[in-house]
Amino acid sequence: MAGRPTRPRESFAERRERRAAVDDPAVVLEAAARFLEARSRSVTEVRRRLGGAGYRSDLIDGAIERLTELGMLDDETFARAWVESRDRARPRGERAIREELRLKGIDRSTADLVLRERREAGSAATTDAEMANAPRQSADRIAADRLVAKHARALGRIADPRQRRQRTYALLARNGFDPEVCRESAARLADESLPSDTAPD
Repeated sequence: MAGRPTRPRESFAERRERRAAVDDPAVVLEAAARFLEARSRSVTEVRRRLGGAGYRSDLIDGAIERLTELGMLDDETFARAWVESRDRARPRGERAIREELRLKGIDRSTADLVLRERREAGSAATTDAEMANAPRQSADRIAADRLVAKHARALGRIADPRQRRQRTYALLARNGFDPEVCRESAARLADESLPSDTAPD
């Protein structure tokens, strides 16, 4: 076929060299380290990535063991960083965070430990002002307030308090907050907006 570029055929020596590179522990370790450059990852994420690249499982295990020894790979540290990141940038409820951790390959006991620490601390990313205003609030309530604050302008445009409450509840439920937190936050937003809703024209 004219115009279609053809790939040069790989020689036997080139094929043998490529296969040898896949079987080289140093190459597998380097591939894993490159994968960790962008952000921290869980052991399962690294295992999936290397397996998808065609490396043998015994070489993958060796690379993971070495990265763990070097402190570059630790599921507990990864889980803590993931939770802190969520609290700071994309607030989520405990249920949603637990599911995200499960999908990342974090075992249940590690997820329980990290989420218990989050509950006890209120939130790793809680500001002093938030703690002063609500010292007894749970981490989920603080995260819910942050999420509602991010969407306050859009929610504030809804004139009907009942509809605003429903939209707030739905927003929080979609983001993994439990029904009690959804109800309280939605009711609080509707109550805060009631004076302007009932003001005469």
